[in-house]
Amino acid sequence: MALKKILLVDDHEAEHFLLKAMISDYDDTIEVLSAYDGEEGLEILQKEHETLDCILLDINMPRMNGFEFLDTYAEMYPEDVSHTIVAMLTSSSQEADRERAMAYDCVRDFFIKPIDQKNLKILDTIT
Repeated sequence: MALKKILLVDDHEAEHFLLKAMISDYDDTIEVLSAYDGEEGLEILQKEHETLDCILLDINMPRMNGFEFLDTYAEMYPEDVSHTIVAMLTSSSQEADRERAMAYDCVRDFFIKPIDQKNLKILDTIT
């Protein structure tokens, strides 16, 4: 089985700890890379683009939020919308945020925190 690689972009260290543990319990073959804001996420994306299967992306972060990350990602890799799955993570339950996120071709899902085990089923779609 090929190793799967996820980029987790979230400014809360506790979310990283929790999600890494949940993902490891769900599938211990998945490697999780960590970024704590959108700018750091883009730096990792540039290095790992070819091997990245999924991005779990928070919306509200300092320096560069999730929507700014998505705008830049779409400019950098316009042909990549089907290769890398993006799932939004947020504490916002506002329908406007969901609609805005789902308007991006690369975004496949929108999860309201806290994430639970059933939300991780999106990882089953990683090839």
